[in-house]
Amino acid sequence: MFLGEYHTKFTGQGRIILPKKFRFELSGGKELILSRGFEGCIWGFSIEKWKNEAEKQLEITATEEKARNLRRYLFSAAESVVLDDQGRFIISKLLLDYAQLKGEVVIVGAGDHFEIWDPLKWQKLISELMI
Repeated sequence: MFLGEYHTKFTGQGRIILPKKFRFELSGGKELILSRGFEGCIWGFSIEKWKNEAEKQLEITATEEKARNLRRYLFSAAESVVLDDQGRFIISKLLLDYAQLKGEVVIVGAGDHFEIWDPLKWQKLISELMI
């Protein structure tokens, strides 16, 4: 399960390191799926969890407009990335622009997936959620 909050910086053009605890959740695999998330973040899934999520979306008939739109949203920007030996990976320009990521990022656990956020957007969301 992906848990915790980690602050990191890009180590190159769109390249960041995945926290070690998150790499452990990939069960030794080095491939993961990135896609658009909601509220302006990027979602990251292990291959297994992505397949589970994809199957859920594909079970809903494509004749429903909301289902079609959600599929388009999730699948059109989805991409497979491979971690290097140091646990780094490159985020595509499409996703970087979508999430407005630049120098620093926050990587947060969300149970079955993780999310990559611009630090200011993350702080704003958290402050709105606090009671």
